[in-house]
Amino acid sequence: MGDTTPHWLGLHGRVCAVTGAASGIGRATAEALAAAGAQVAVVDRKPDAAAEVAAQLTQRFGVRAIGVGCDVSQESAVRDAAARVRGELGPVQGLVNNAGFLRAGALQDVSLDDWNAVLAVNLSGYLICAREFGRDMLAAGAGAIVHVASIAAHHPQTHSGAYSASKAGVLLLNKQLAAEWGPLGVRSNAVCPGMIRTALSAKFYEAPGFEAARAAVTASRRVGEPNDIAEPVLFLLSDRAAYVNGAELIVDGGLNTMLMDMVPRPGFNQTSTAPKEQP
Repeated sequence: MGDTTPHWLGLHGRVCAVTGAASGIGRATAEALAAAGAQVAVVDRKPDAAAEVAAQLTQRFGVRAIGVGCDVSQESAVRDAAARVRGELGPVQGLVNNAGFLRAGALQDVSLDDWNAVLAVNLSGYLICAREFGRDMLAAGAGAIVHVASIAAHHPQTHSGAYSASKAGVLLLNKQLAAEWGPLGVRSNAVCPGMIRTALSAKFYEAPGFEAARAAVTASRRVGEPNDIAEPVLFLLSDRAAYVNGAELIVDGGLNTMLMDMVPRPGFNQTSTAPKEQP
């Protein structure tokens, strides 16, 4: 059984749904919620993986958790998933929109099918989940939604098809939801992760020097882990963030502050790629 000591965020007993929760940032968020005593719906397109994660949450933390298979791009599937969560755990009080993926391709080459597929999950899926899981929050006049966007929403990630466009759309969706639902008692906020080590990127870090090169362009001098995103997400879900609405929180270890430090200035910065002066 888990620790039943009340968590300072006050999320104990709340019903929270996390999409894309079978791995990576979504899984870390589901685990952090369970550790805080929340009841967790692990929503993922892989039902078996979602069920396995939910079972582990119950075993580790002693909370109620269920795995729900769902393609967030399909409105009927999300409606069924929300109904199941409502029936088994109770009305949803918090939602983390996290499910997403990338299909690589330069803009002149990416197929329209790939472009639309990414938008369907990364952007339209966020709207669909907000509407279906948000019904309970609107009815109660209280609740919180957190959208996982990306620093790629602010800075184009080249050769990544619709990814940056989809994440930029998430930020505007976040603000519009805050403006429309804030008066109804439902908050909407977004987090923009930087370089986070997940199963999808793990292969990159096997290359010699890769991690060190990435760490060098962050102010914190390290690559982020999924829990580095999960903790800020929990804060935004909680009443501690009661007056935070429509915000975009950049969680990138200070990568966003490093542009001028990456401009070659021999003798002044450590991230410069300019050749060192020989003695």
